[in-house]
Amino acid sequence: MRKRGKRLRTAQDKVDKTKRYSIDEALDLLEQVSSAKFDETVELAVRLGVNPKHADQMVRGSVTLPHGTGKEVRVLVFAKGEKEKEALDAGADHAGLDELLAKVKGGWLEFDKVVATPDVMSQVSKLGRVLGPRGLMPNPKTGTVTFDVAQAIALIKAGKVDYRVDKLANIHSLIGKSSFGKEKLRENILALMESVNKAKPNTAKGTYLKNISVSTTMSPGIKIDPGSIMEALR
Repeated sequence: MRKRGKRLRTAQDKVDKTKRYSIDEALDLLEQVSSAKFDETVELAVRLGVNPKHADQMVRGSVTLPHGTGKEVRVLVFAKGEKEKEALDAGADHAGLDELLAKVKGGWLEFDKVVATPDVMSQVSKLGRVLGPRGLMPNPKTGTVTFDVAQAIALIKAGKVDYRVDKLANIHSLIGKSSFGKEKLRENILALMESVNKAKPNTAKGTYLKNISVSTTMSPGIKIDPGSIMEALR
């Protein structure tokens, strides 16, 4: 059994695993347990009271975080003709069609987000087994299937994140970096949670927001009281 490092043990000792902290308490504590020598990524995990096996309880959406994610996002755009040029002019890291389709089919995955124009989706959909499991398949609901590729790229580069409930009814999303500080992280969390709350399916019964926790790359998870989130959103 691998031993826990001293830094991790110290951080875990500061976090009461049985307590649900208010959003402000959680972020204050997060600063105390974030002691890595690099700028750690901050992630939010949300457990929802839905059954993802039912199509009418699938929760997915997108939101542009007020302060971005702090991560440089590589955007691939499947398009042809003038739309390919428009994508490159708008800052896409890769744009094109046939050559990129072949590269991705062959296992190339050096990109973080994918946008496609509607007229090429019949070809892009053939990459479902490659892009789907990684959450990279373009989708009209998240604004990544569009002829307005310039706007889609701008939103992604500005900090737009897509979220989708997994098989265990969880949502995981980046919400920034440790260097953002409490206020920026707070605003990003509330922006994400407002979107997730609005995406609640009409068929979902009982408690919708079951568990919420925030953590950095090297820290333990800190539970946030869903009630404090809803109070802050009012």
